[in-house]
Amino acid sequence: MESVYEEALRMHEKYKGKVAVSPKVNVQNAEDLSLAYTPGVAQPCREIVKDRENVYKYTWKSNSVAVVTDGTAVLGLGDIGPEAALPVMEGKAILFKEFADIDAVPICLDTKDPKEIIDIVKKLAPTFGGINLEDISAPRCVEIERTLKKECNIPVFHDDQHGTAIVLSAALINALKVVKKDINDITVVVSGTGAAGSSIIHMIHDLGVKEIYGFNINGIVTKEDYDQYDFLTKEISEITNSEGKRMTMAEAMKEADVFIGVSAPGLVTKEMVASMKENPIVFPMANPEPEITYADAIEAGAAVVGTGRSDYPNQINNVLAFPGLFRGALDARAPQITESMKVAAAKGIASLIKDEELSKDYIIPRVFDPRVSKVVAKAVAIEAEK
Repeated sequence: MESVYEEALRMHEKYKGKVAVSPKVNVQNAEDLSLAYTPGVAQPCREIVKDRENVYKYTWKSNSVAVVTDGTAVLGLGDIGPEAALPVMEGKAILFKEFADIDAVPICLDTKDPKEIIDIVKKLAPTFGGINLEDISAPRCVEIERTLKKECNIPVFHDDQHGTAIVLSAALINALKVVKKDINDITVVVSGTGAAGSSIIHMIHDLGVKEIYGFNINGIVTKEDYDQYDFLTKEISEITNSEGKRMTMAEAMKEADVFIGVSAPGLVTKEMVASMKENPIVFPMANPEPEITYADAIEAGAAVVGTGRSDYPNQINNVLAFPGLFRGALDARAPQITESMKVAAAKGIASLIKDEELSKDYIIPRVFDPRVSKVVAKAVAIEAEK
């Protein structure tokens, strides 16, 4: 039987990629040509010169996003370069179109220099209504995104950071209802403090989690080691490990109600899950293999488990967030995506599952639930217009 990798390779070869440019208007005769191009096209140009905001009225800018990468952190493949990253960016463009009817263009840059990436994206910004940064390694991705948010007047969003955090937060909101725990009373262990982990920590802290223990390859994050950290970990140290404890992740798990993993496979044992507080929630999301398998987490006593995989319940998948998020931001003509818009997106996703529908195997909408993008877009647009 042909594997998914073999079948995907054959499909990509057949179609020579997955995206194409499709015109919205016909050009079948001289009259069509005069309207779509010269001389008629001069008039929208004149109107835009009068008022730059007219570019949203007369061009695709109001419904377009650039999907930008440098190829340094692609899926689980790592730093594979811009050419090898292109199939993934094409895939992202398809998801924008299928789930939110947004025209997205894959752009793979042959540079790893943050300053060059920032400069290039700023120069591209007049063409697009939004910028989706993708698969750029941490902590560079944070520097790039923050600078662009300050210097561009269109939404800039690094999906690997915030998309994961939004969907995870939605799952956490509903999982806590299942186990009947209050978000203000729980302790959370987060394995991985890079792009996704740092954003998750900030977001669940904003949602009300008071005690978070962050772990990375060097062990637990503590304010005592502040001077040794990069800027991203320094920020995390300010809102985690309130008592400055020195302990292993296995020791921290004994205090935890929730485990969140965005790190590496096999870091969590059944014994660690079994040692957690009553009715633990476990979100091992390392791809393609999680920190602990779904089956092992359940067997160890986890009350609710969610992973990044589609072959188990409660898939934490970014496609639940970014299409609707950008749809709402574009519709509201938001100059940037704020923290409150991200929280609105998470709460919108969570709201789709009514209390009477919630169960340990159904805390998050499924990827192809047609309601998701519309609900997220509406929640984000309302927040953007406040």
